[in-house]
Amino acid sequence: MPADALLGRRGEAVAAKYYRQRGYLLLAHGYRTRMGELDLVLYRDGTVVFAEVKTRAGRQKGAPAEAVDPHKQRRLILAAQCFLQNSPYADCPARFDVVEVRPPDLAQRAWQVHCIPNAFTL
Repeated sequence: MPADALLGRRGEAVAAKYYRQRGYLLLAHGYRTRMGELDLVLYRDGTVVFAEVKTRAGRQKGAPAEAVDPHKQRRLILAAQCFLQNSPYADCPARFDVVEVRPPDLAQRAWQVHCIPNAFTL
């Protein structure tokens, strides 16, 4: 597996742990549809959360969340609709979060997680 794919997988695991520590139930990780992939699907307090995880190492240009452009948002919405139609959560409210994850560097010893709740809507 390429290094960037491994970094992305690790970032998703870090984001999943972040949510679990806050009382969320992980429903799916890497849920694939013909519309695209949902990184994390979570549930808490009657709401389904679709989390798009963007992991970046170093100081690349722009915030990781900037990669979730309108085209990407549309694909995520279609994949989320597919998930909801095929799940017992079809009638639950849903939201989309974007989670920026950065690995430890010389200054930080822990992974850095920045969650943007309700980053965009259905």
